[in-house]
Amino acid sequence: MNAILNALEWFGKSEQWSGVDGIPHRLLEHLWLSLLAFGITVLIAMPLGLLLGHVRQGRLAAVSGIVVTSSANAARALPTLGLLILAVILTSAGDLVPILIPLVVLAVPPVLVNAYAGVQQVEPGLRDAAEGMGMTAPQVILRLELPVALPLVLLGLRTAAIQIVSTATLAAYVGLGGFGRYIVDGYARQEYDRMAGGAILVAVLAVVIQLVFTALRRYVVSPGTRLQYAGS
Repeated sequence: MNAILNALEWFGKSEQWSGVDGIPHRLLEHLWLSLLAFGITVLIAMPLGLLLGHVRQGRLAAVSGIVVTSSANAARALPTLGLLILAVILTSAGDLVPILIPLVVLAVPPVLVNAYAGVQQVEPGLRDAAEGMGMTAPQVILRLELPVALPLVLLGLRTAAIQIVSTATLAAYVGLGGFGRYIVDGYARQEYDRMAGGAILVAVLAVVIQLVFTALRRYVVSPGTRLQYAGS
């Protein structure tokens, strides 16, 4: 309880709202890093998930299912901090690449798995009808399968975004900014109000991301499809 009260007092100090170490500046750093990792994740995982989900017959379909399942299981077993340290050791591209590697690696599976599962759950009859109308494979994916799979796709994107925002605090370990600076610097200085304040900021940002995706789902998913996936 004292830690929370001390954190609230820390928020009330004027120096926390201006300068390089102020909350607005750290927020921009955290958002920039998170958006960069999220953008790379979407570029990698979204097309791959949609394409693998579209393939339903033959050996490629079986291999696709194994790849998606294996990636999801592997992500659960990866230690984030260990992956970060390994990336620092193996890369010499500066401070940004080591933190982007674990963020993207850990965020790809939920986007990939949900895009794949969403497309796989599209009724075969709908796709057969679309192909009978002369639609090409890309048209079937973009005009039929993606809209129907959108609730699961958004769920995967939401999971990845929250995971990235939460894990981006590790950027402070390689000298980058963001809210992780409050946690790392607070621990080094034994300023526990700063540490608690940083943790609260990360938690609040994760809640905001949750609300953004909830609103996005309400506006971009058709009512009929939304009712079908009411539990997600």
